[in-house]
Amino acid sequence: MMKSKQLGFFHYGFQAMGSPCDIQLFAKTSAEGKLIADLVIADVHRLEALYSRYRDDSFLSTINRVASVGGAITVDPETAGLLNYASICYEQSDGLFDITSGILRRAWRFDLGSLPDSMLIQSLLDRVGWHKLRWNSPVLEFTIPGMEIDFGGVVKEYAVDRVAALCWEAGIRQGVVNLGGDIKVIGPRADGSAWRIGIRHPRQKNDVIQTILLREGALASSGDYERCFEVDGVKYGHVLNPKTGWPVRYLAAVSVVGDFCVVAGSASTIAMLKEEQGPSWLENLGLPHLWVSVKNDMGGTLFPETK
Repeated sequence: MMKSKQLGFFHYGFQAMGSPCDIQLFAKTSAEGKLIADLVIADVHRLEALYSRYRDDSFLSTINRVASVGGAITVDPETAGLLNYASICYEQSDGLFDITSGILRRAWRFDLGSLPDSMLIQSLLDRVGWHKLRWNSPVLEFTIPGMEIDFGGVVKEYAVDRVAALCWEAGIRQGVVNLGGDIKVIGPRADGSAWRIGIRHPRQKNDVIQTILLREGALASSGDYERCFEVDGVKYGHVLNPKTGWPVRYLAAVSVVGDFCVVAGSASTIAMLKEEQGPSWLENLGLPHLWVSVKNDMGGTLFPETK
């Protein structure tokens, strides 16, 4: 068996899902590293092609064309798995984590920087609600025309976990995957040391509020890092409450560490959506976490030095 000290370090950067991404891994040769990197990067692009709302030829767009007129569609096992997870998150968040709420972005144009009309928000809320759909795997039925779904809160984190699993299956035991700030550690560095991962401050772009050390596990964050605007001194972010149609106003950012990125990601989003109850919900959840409020208060459990 080759000793870890004989492994070479390789870094591959790429763009996917609207974010800068990179994979760092230790492999026997540059050829092996590149082969594995090409394999997993292709899979990320496959998922993007399937579930991007920006592509007319994506399967998500096919689903939403059915949703626009009402009716049913049969989905493949991978999509069914994502829908099952979304359904669990909806139930465990008391309806706050809702993949039908993406339609609210029609009201919230963050590129314009102005508040939407309340009547428009209400008209869109009439078409929001996972409970308004019928999901009996593998058949998804839209009983109300004009709805849509959006996997934006699930698919990138799912892709992170999948990339890490594919690397492991290919024989990689040391590495880290980073898709737009959603991170999964395949295993420690070749010398056994942990990976150093910085958590960005939601209000100060180049500031790191905490650096954590991980030998395994995943880190995901949710917050108003990019898409946001300010009106009369109030900042409005892109995390929208599916019950009110308005952005959350209590927490600015949440980071969660878990075994899987998809779990850490949904937990961070649910905490944001729970507003004032978010910190206590995270505490009861029992996963290491860090939160920052819009008033710049911070809290959460201390991240362990190693996971």
